[in-house]
This record gives sequence, C-alpha cells and structure tokens, in this order.
Amino acid sequence: MADMEQGSSAALPTEGTPLQDANDTDALNGTAAKFVATAEGTALAYGSLVLMALLPIFFGALRSVSSSKSKNSSDMPETITSRDAARFPIIASCTLFGLYLFFKIFSQEYINLLLSMYFFVLGILALSHTMSPFMNRVFPANLSNKQYQLLFTQGSGEGKEEIVNYEFDTKDLICLGISSVVGVWYVLKKHWVANNLFGLAFALNGVELLHLNNVSTGCILLGGLFVYDVFWVFGTNVMVTVAKSFEAPIKLVFPQDLLERGLDASNFAMLGLGDVVIPGIFIALLLRFDVSLKNNSRTYFYTSFFAYIFGLGFTIFIMHTFKHAQPALLYLVPACIGFPVVVALVKGELTEMFRYEESSPELEAEKTESDKDK
Repeated sequence: MADMEQGSSAALPTEGTPLQDANDTDALNGTAAKFVATAEGTALAYGSLVLMALLPIFFGALRSVSSSKSKNSSDMPETITSRDAARFPIIASCTLFGLYLFFKIFSQEYINLLLSMYFFVLGILALSHTMSPFMNRVFPANLSNKQYQLLFTQGSGEGKEEIVNYEFDTKDLICLGISSVVGVWYVLKKHWVANNLFGLAFALNGVELLHLNNVSTGCILLGGLFVYDVFWVFGTNVMVTVAKSFEAPIKLVFPQDLLERGLDASNFAMLGLGDVVIPGIFIALLLRFDVSLKNNSRTYFYTSFFAYIFGLGFTIFIMHTFKHAQPALLYLVPACIGFPVVVALVKGELTEMFRYEESSPELEAEKTESDKDK
C-alpha cells in the first residue's frame, strides 16, 4: 500500500511513498535548492492531509450503508471474502514489483502517458459518481430530468445477451461534464488540486463500494497489508522507486510552501490512497455492524474512526521524530483493529462482532429469486 511522504519536486509527486525528509528528496532528485518548510507550512500541510483522509472515510462509510441495500447495478458493492483478503497482499506485491521492472526497462514517459489516459477515464467516472448525491439535491425541480439508457447486446433472438445496460439521466450528464473539465485540467497541468479531486473521489468510492464480508476478513486483509507495507518500505527500495516514477492520482497531496508560493507551490507532503481506503473499508464495516445492532448507537464506528486519527497522527509524529521513512499501515492497522476489539471486550460483544456476516448482493438476489420460486 502507499504510504506517507514529505517531498520536493517541480512536478506533481507520484504515488504515495514512505515519509521522507524534504531535503533528502532533493538530494535524490539531484536538485541544488533545498527547501526547508516552515512550522506553519508543515502544520498546514499535514493538518490538511489528515482532514482529506477523514472526509472520504466518514462519508464513504455512511454511503456504504445505503449502497449495501441498493438495487442499482452501478451502486452495488463488491464483496471481499477471506480468500480475496488472503490473496490481496500477494497480488499487490506482484503488481508493485512488476511496475518496478517496467520502469527499469521501459521509458517512464510513455508508461505515464498511458497511465494518465487510464486514470483520466477512471477519475471522471469516480468523480461523477461522487457528485451524484449532491447534484440530486441542488438540481432545479423546474428543469426536465430526462432518462437515458446505454444498452449493448450480443447475438440475436433467444440467444441475445446483454453486455452493457446502463441507465442515467440529465443530472448524471451534468456531473459527467463537470468531471470531464477536472479530467482535462489534470491531464494538461497535473495540478495538485485536480489530483486531490480525483484522489478523494477514488477514496470515497473505494470505501463506499468495497465491502468486507465480516470482521475476520478485515483482520486478514489489514494484517496481510501490514506485513506487505513494512516489507516493501523497510526491506527494499522498490516502493520508493515506483512511487517516484508513477504519475497518477492515487495519493492525496498538499504543499508545505503554500503560504509562500500559493497555488504554484511544489513542495508536497503526501498520503497514499491505500492508507485511506484499506482502513476505511474496515471502519465502514464496523458502521454497518453498528446499524445491524439496531440500538441507535455508532460506538464501533466512532471508536475505529478516532483510532484512525490517532494512528495517522502517530505516524506523522514518528516520522518527524526519527526523520525516517514510515509505512503508515504499521501504525494504522494496530489502532484500527485494536481499539474496536478492546471496546467489544469491555461491552461483552466480541463474539457478536466476529459472528457478524454480510453476503454479496448477487447472492442475496439469487436467494430472493429462489424463495419466490418456492
């Protein structure tokens, strides 16, 4: 997973990497100038990063409750099972090392051009989906909201098969238009504000639409990525190398020199989206567990949410104390799992927490159909 970093670069930094001193990054990049961030600039940058990390977790978790009941195919969540969770660190490691080899063998410029186009499309769709609930509230009632359908089929007659069946309306088209403007801005300028808009959209959609099926699966996923993060940050230079070569909106960034240079600032602190989404989907699961208890309490959600704040703050503290790269999941995973487990032990609900199970929407739909047939 991506981690936090403090760096300086003329261009927008790439994928989140371990926390690193700004002057060390300058030396690695071969730049002559050394920027020393002011205390105010550092506090503003890291305070903004923490806030940007909390927003998609909080609102994504809330939206995950409604998406779990949605019948719309575009809003249906993807359920992660224990088998998926166990394989994920291995797949992530292979992907990371594959990218490392790619950047060593092929031209970085052409690879990043392809990645820019890929994330341009994904970013527009993610940002459009993120804006949709807001557009539903502000869309004028006196304007016509026409319905559209995009349908692709294969074959004919009884053998006709639907490939794509997507329904949308005028409000969705407006969201898509606004998102496209942001996408063009990002592709042309690689501006950090456009990067953050896409990054926040990716994070919120991830927390909303990626569902863990139970707490045990969450522990397996977070535990596996804990080992993954520590190994690739402390054991090798692979993650740092890929992160410095990879240009895509898969991190949140905020300039430490904003007060001195305004929107043209170029010395960034950054947080990888993995450090937002992975703990975020576990926090969202605990919110849905709270809802299942039907006692109008959000104890486990707020406990894990504040545990995330504590873990992220502790990561920043350790980085500044030891002046060394830090994998954020090293501190976030024990906090996000440990705090809710302790609360469950105190309340006598630990067994009930680990017995809580969610099934995928597809399985629920099949069960409903079979019940109707009976």
